[in-house]
Amino acid sequence: MDLQVRQRYMQAMGIPVWMPKEVRAFVAEDTPHPNLPPQGGKEQEVVLTTIPSFSPSSLPSPLAGEGLGMGGYSWQELRAAVQSCTRCEISKARTHTVFGTGNQQAAWMVIGEAPGAEEDRQGEPFVGKAGQLLNNMLLAIGMPRETVYIANILKCRPPNNRDPKPDEAAHCRGYLERQIALVNPALILVVGRIAAQNLLQTDAPLARLRGKEHRAPLNGIPVVVTYHPAYLLRQPADKRKAWQDLLFAREVFARHAPAP
Repeated sequence: MDLQVRQRYMQAMGIPVWMPKEVRAFVAEDTPHPNLPPQGGKEQEVVLTTIPSFSPSSLPSPLAGEGLGMGGYSWQELRAAVQSCTRCEISKARTHTVFGTGNQQAAWMVIGEAPGAEEDRQGEPFVGKAGQLLNNMLLAIGMPRETVYIANILKCRPPNNRDPKPDEAAHCRGYLERQIALVNPALILVVGRIAAQNLLQTDAPLARLRGKEHRAPLNGIPVVVTYHPAYLLRQPADKRKAWQDLLFAREVFARHAPAP
């Protein structure tokens, strides 16, 4: 992506193009080390390194969702199962199920919490203001929305956008596990505390989950946790921390992407 275009999306996200030293990462390849200050003590513009291309098919592909009988489901069969699902009460109030969207062979998979009102109307995840911010976040690191796969922990909108109940997340878990197995990404980016706790099966707070490389249960795919875009719209001061998370996700991805 052209650097000027990337800068515009960084600005749209609310991230200054010129970063202070304590949050600068992924500097130019000719810099000795990303944690060292630049010569002359000047702040340096963020330049993302090029990540080698790879084939997702070269990674292991476990059959997830077997506990709900979906271990061998194709994309078409899985979508049909979600659309007809009545496993929990929230299915009675939905307008549409929100299955997922994007590149089904993506290197990155983004997982959120649950559909909101606009997602329920359109049947697609992250299409409101939070979705626009997520698009800018991904574009800022050179991962346009169409290159990733996006899904949620829940496939139906909880009433009044409340947090998912444990049994609701459990009923949907097999669907998500099968999606992960079918995409077989090299990295999962989880946005928000609820999504992270459900995927990683932990009660740790977001502050303890950020900045660490986790592993998804069942398949061991690397997982990085950051803030939900809806939270960042309410707390724009934390966009700087989210930018750090995105750069860390790029580092984790670079470590695990097979050599071309």
